[in-house]
Amino acid sequence: NDDSSTRADTQGVTGFSPLQADPRSFVVDRERGLFLLDGTPFRYVSGSLHYFRVPRILWADRLFKMRLSGLNAVQFYVPWNFHEPEPGVYNFNGSRDLFTFLNEAAIANLLVILRPGPYICAEWEMGGLPSWLLRNPKINLRTSDPDFLAAVDSWFKVLLPKIYPFLYHNGGNIISIQVENEYGSYWACDFNYMRHLAGLFRALLGDKILLFTTDGPDGLKCGTLKGLFATIDFGPADNMTKIFALLQKYEPNGPLVNSEYYTGWLDYWGQNHSTQSIEPIAKGLENMLKLGASVNMYMFHGGTNFGYWNGEYRLSPGTETGSYDYDAPISEAGDTTPKLFALRNVIGKFQEVPLGPLPPPSHKMMLGPLTMHLVNFLCPQGPIHSVMPLTFEAVKQDHGYMLYRTYLSYSIFEPTPLWVPNNGVHDRAYVMLDGVIQGVLERNTDNKLYLMGKVGTKLDILLENMGRLSFGSNHSDFKGLLEPPILGQTILTQWMIFPLKVDHFVKWWYTFKLPKRPQPKDPSGPTFYSTMFPILGSAGDTFLYLPGWTKGQVWINGFNLGRYWTKLGPQHTLYVPRPLLLPRGAVNTITLLELENVPLQPQIQFLDRPILNSTVHRTLSLSPDPDSDGPGGNMWSRK
Repeated sequence: NDDSSTRADTQGVTGFSPLQADPRSFVVDRERGLFLLDGTPFRYVSGSLHYFRVPRILWADRLFKMRLSGLNAVQFYVPWNFHEPEPGVYNFNGSRDLFTFLNEAAIANLLVILRPGPYICAEWEMGGLPSWLLRNPKINLRTSDPDFLAAVDSWFKVLLPKIYPFLYHNGGNIISIQVENEYGSYWACDFNYMRHLAGLFRALLGDKILLFTTDGPDGLKCGTLKGLFATIDFGPADNMTKIFALLQKYEPNGPLVNSEYYTGWLDYWGQNHSTQSIEPIAKGLENMLKLGASVNMYMFHGGTNFGYWNGEYRLSPGTETGSYDYDAPISEAGDTTPKLFALRNVIGKFQEVPLGPLPPPSHKMMLGPLTMHLVNFLCPQGPIHSVMPLTFEAVKQDHGYMLYRTYLSYSIFEPTPLWVPNNGVHDRAYVMLDGVIQGVLERNTDNKLYLMGKVGTKLDILLENMGRLSFGSNHSDFKGLLEPPILGQTILTQWMIFPLKVDHFVKWWYTFKLPKRPQPKDPSGPTFYSTMFPILGSAGDTFLYLPGWTKGQVWINGFNLGRYWTKLGPQHTLYVPRPLLLPRGAVNTITLLELENVPLQPQIQFLDRPILNSTVHRTLSLSPDPDSDGPGGNMWSRK
């Protein structure tokens, strides 16, 4: 049961036998400038894989393919917010069972480079920091602020004792642990904070484990700390000689390490799909290995931002897509790529690569088209009353959606601008009058909507949290209406606020199978659609395609698959791993929350290959277009 949570248990975790007495060690030999594993010169060739982006049942498959690629280590983060959803409540079950992941890595004969944060970036919601920290609006994240340090200490006093049995010298497979993450890129440059973390790690893990830092070339000044081994990150287009020379100014006698050698890049909504050519990546790897450097390839398998877990990158280029394919050597669906074989050939020039062929691509399934049926409108219950709008954090709503409702106190007979000052929409606001959508207000834009209505007209504003900042300034990224909306010259007050537990509703609907409702003539605005379907042939991995749908959220059998934004791209399909589907003879259920416009033919399809590279440019008007190809107008223009 992946959703269950437990109170702290700091007695360690089963998985390895009692601590071994034989001398196992991983250390830096500064006289020779290399690593020693059990006293023998050693160089790791590693790849990044995030257990939190891959269904648990598929961990072994992905790790096995990494080992067959010639890697001898896997590097991964631990996202704090994935494991402590509420203060003092911890979850290490199901896909959150990182200790089982450590065991799976050991079975695959992979050493582990662990990156527990507390901040991880990873293009993950709030960089792995729990959003409940922002319930204290004055907290200073990633600094020696006592409130932040108290929360960090509490978390690590739970996590690190559980990690201790898995350290290499204790018989486990963790050879090194990173302290913080690219801290030199953060504005604070708080050495007291870094010293506090280093002391905490030493107190809980002892002196034998190698602790290290990772920074980009511009971050070494504030990101490194005496007593922590310094590493650097850069990609194939960067000047390797110059960057490694810079690293040696901070780590003059240690082995060279690139902790994030980029095999691809992430995608953002409205941007082009990112790809990296194979040849320069392979050549760059070979050049580093010729120098004797240790390398971790980021990413080797990207995976998926299921649910609401994607992050945001500063204020531009924007929100990260659900797919975290990353153009990595192992695709989002777990298949080997030509990039993998090119890198495997390079690795084979320097160290032994396991014999045997890599597994073929998994079976892919096609199904549909399937017609979706209206099952419910967004019907909130139980409001919080407030004169001014409250943020998500103020009402303890971490993710998803929140509805703000008020009523017009006077009639408006001429189109009157509605806007939110001071960039106060975080992140998208769907505005409705008496249930009819009027348009969208969005963060980092100056757009206004022009409304008319009679006194007493219901004004609803559905706020979508698109994911908190994961990199950049990392200032506290509050969600919701941060300022009261203004209609004409009037500040709107007297709000009813509904924190929407959408996932709970979908699971309840999936369990009890609510009846269909008649299809409205011009469907628009936030509405739920669903359908049920069997799989008559053999089930396989597949890719959900939503032609004509606009933007929203998808659930498969109650599991939150993630966001879609078909009208914007570049991602047009959502990866559906086979284990999420019920086998032959059972009935599967798919549910959509469409936030804007429903196609004339509300259908979906399952494809046997992804569409990750179709991008359009957006405008924000929902006004009908005379050249529209669907209800509510075509608000998009293709590149």
